[in-house]
Amino acid sequence: MAYDATTLPDVSRLTVGIIGGTGDQGRGLAYRFARAGQTVLIGSRAADRAAQAAAEIAALPGVPAGATVSGADNDEVARRSDVVIIAVPWDGHAAIVAALAGPLAGKIVIDCVNPLGFDKQGPYALTVPEGSAVQQAAGLLPDSRVCAAFNHVSAPLLADPEVDRIDLDVLICTEDRELVGVVAALAARIPGMRGIYAGRLRNAHQIEAFTANLIAINKRYKAHAGIRVTDL
Repeated sequence: MAYDATTLPDVSRLTVGIIGGTGDQGRGLAYRFARAGQTVLIGSRAADRAAQAAAEIAALPGVPAGATVSGADNDEVARRSDVVIIAVPWDGHAAIVAALAGPLAGKIVIDCVNPLGFDKQGPYALTVPEGSAVQQAAGLLPDSRVCAAFNHVSAPLLADPEVDRIDLDVLICTEDRELVGVVAALAARIPGMRGIYAGRLRNAHQIEAFTANLIAINKRYKAHAGIRVTDL
């Protein structure tokens, strides 16, 4: 089945919350969705820090006047959002996700966390007892609809106001096939992006780990590399 963006659902009215929205990846995703006119909620453990980040994002070039970008603490963002993106540091992932199990019940949860370690030789993939970050999240959120996506999207590209298109594919792993269309439609809100189904949650480990390779590529070639799947 060929990729066909015209078959994707309308997600323009969904509220997208970003847990970890004050970090580089979270802010970058928030900026791109705000540019697309999506309602965006920035989450942080400190509500005032989230509000400040939201105000800064709303003022960036390309964000439409009157765009709805606001900030709150993580719990409120989880409760008020239709789709919640987890973009927190790996070392706080389990605790933050577990604490939000209640307000995330029934919600679509997109985990884009990459469990990586760093030493003198550079980044490397960490062993996760559950198999991957998203599998850990799924275990902690039994009442949520969980998938992995946006793991490989370059934060500097997302944050650069001069970049209009980000030509890459977002690999989506989930047990819930209905989620694929929703997440692919969100990805397509960012010009140049496609969302591509890449298997069940058990296949997410190698996708998360591959970010270490992309970091090495970017360092060697002074680039912001992404992934594009051919023949689709």
